Amino acid sequence: MYKRIRNMREDKDLTQAEMANLLNIHQTTYSDYERGNLNIPIPILHQIADLFQTSIDYLVERTDELKPYPPRQKR
Repeated sequence: MYKRIRNMREDKDLTQAEMANLLNIHQTTYSDYERGNLNIPIPILHQIADLFQTSIDYLVERTDELKPYPPRQKR
């Protein structure tokens, strides 16, 4: 399910342990995310999208547009 997350991690030459460290989670938890054994919490998806400079929609394959959305306007 989350093959894009794995592919993007590998493209950045990061190990699962390094990703887990960046996300402040355990490596086995991160591994379970990549394998689809655990649903990724939205705050973690936000962190991953920010780390890879993309959108959550791209990570979960709702779009093929790699570019992130423009920032929200301050009101």
